[in-house]
Amino acid sequence: MEVRPRRLRKTSIIRDLIAETRLSNDMFIYPYFICKGVGVVNEIKSMPGINHYSTDTLLIDVEEGLKIGINKILLFGANEMKSDNGSTAYDQNNVIGKSIRALKAKFGDDIYIITDVCLCGYTSHGHCGLIKDGYVDNDSSLEVITAMALMHAEAGADMVSPSDMMDGRVGAIREVLDDNGFENTALMSYAVKYASAYYGPFRDAADCTPQGGDRKSYQMDVRNIKEGLKEAELDELEGADILMVKPALAYLDVIKSVKDSTNLPVACYNVSGEYSMVKNAAIAGLIDEKAIVMENMYAFARAGASIIISYHTKDILKNGWI
Repeated sequence: MEVRPRRLRKTSIIRDLIAETRLSNDMFIYPYFICKGVGVVNEIKSMPGINHYSTDTLLIDVEEGLKIGINKILLFGANEMKSDNGSTAYDQNNVIGKSIRALKAKFGDDIYIITDVCLCGYTSHGHCGLIKDGYVDNDSSLEVITAMALMHAEAGADMVSPSDMMDGRVGAIREVLDDNGFENTALMSYAVKYASAYYGPFRDAADCTPQGGDRKSYQMDVRNIKEGLKEAELDELEGADILMVKPALAYLDVIKSVKDSTNLPVACYNVSGEYSMVKNAAIAGLIDEKAIVMENMYAFARAGASIIISYHTKDILKNGWI
């Protein structure tokens, strides 16, 4: 008798039958960058195929997205007025508040709205918290971050997603939401977020590059994994409903470790740098875009992510790559 594993690789039918890792359209979340104005659809140069939208054009694009199965979106605000205290982050009339209300008025529960909760796009210094004595201060930052999350919930967000990496922010947000009658608003934590070089294009899109220093004092050290497991455990204890690992491609080991350590759903964020490298290589004719994109998606799922946030989502669903 001869053992031949190739028997189960002979045709696409048998390969699909025994595939260990599978993807579905329901796993994907599509991010949007929302800005002020009317009639705005401006491509972000550092992220080919990704645009800034004003609220009115966002509604049009979301309607088109629903036709191909994009019913979960993650909103980021851009070009808001900035200040040292980040007060526009929780202004109910900022672009995120207006967009949430407009989306819910038009689409109701047909669209699931997730909002990024972070101050970096609203502070004049570009950091994810408030600066005190030259240092990003944890506890004063929580006051603004929780106010931001509450405003999103009041506007109609289905889920809030804090990405600031301040200690205790998940518990603080959960408490504020519950105390104000939003106990059913879900919370997806950027539980394991690294101080990564892969965020470059995003900082261009969200206009949130730090004006001084870096984010290494609050985002995680890229060399560490046990620290990530500690962060994930703390966020679970504080009331997170979903744990996220960010970035994804260089952190597959972290995704797996978090998955093995929790019973909560695990998400990963296929970030801007990962997206732009693939997209630009495809534009240059250096790679097969579909093949590379889907290989990455299967890698995320194989590592343990059951939720994938990706700028590739529209291409994947529109072109039927799954």
